Amino acid sequence: MKATTRRTTSVRTGRKPAVLKRAAPYHHGSLHAAMLQAAERILERDGIQGLTLRAAAREAGVSHAAPKNHFGDLRGLLSELAAVGFERFGTAMLSKLRDGDPSTARMDAIGHGYVAFARAHPGLFLLMFRSERLDFSRPALRAASDAAFSVLADTVAERRQESIAATLTLPQAAHIAAAWSLVHGFSMLLLDGRLKRLIARLPPGGDETTLLTAMLKAGGRRGARRPPDSKTQRRAGKDR
Repeated sequence: MKATTRRTTSVRTGRKPAVLKRAAPYHHGSLHAAMLQAAERILERDGIQGLTLRAAAREAGVSHAAPKNHFGDLRGLLSELAAVGFERFGTAMLSKLRDGDPSTARMDAIGHGYVAFARAHPGLFLLMFRSERLDFSRPALRAASDAAFSVLADTVAERRQESIAATLTLPQAAHIAAAWSLVHGFSMLLLDGRLKRLIARLPPGGDETTLLTAMLKAGGRRGARRPPDSKTQRRAGKDR
């Protein structure tokens, strides 16, 4: 049946008939991607408390059933959105690296990329580390989060002139956790506005970036693997 239009005529005023057009059907090149984009807009604008399946459908301009058909439930939608976040997160950490940089500079670049992502996408960043809202059994989320973690872990291992195996040694795990705690803790304090008073007491020109740089340098000195000194080498020789 062909679509028709209805015309209404005002007898009293003699105005021209108004044409009431039917709403055009909604089309998406990729509904899955469009839903994730809509969910991210809500997340950054209204926070996680404002992100529901209905809100995401409304934001994307699709039926209320569309999110459920693609993601199952809200946890599925949040998990797929977090997977996208971790993919971008890994890219952000690598974005400031330059070929030929020494390991110290590479560690600093990764740290600055970590914090820069948190500042640029606070809602998404907080979601990515809300494990109780996410389903890490979903392949996309697990792969993306593992890849992002490897960026940090491999950079710490490179700084210590070590290689990373499936099973970490305790010192390796401790140094990875220390580096992670530094940049993640800094990011959270920054997002919560808890660093403002501290930064206000810095010398002229000091800001979040200079403070983070100083912290990364101090952390790098602690995390570096020092070669044994001559005294240690002589002691090791006597013990053989």
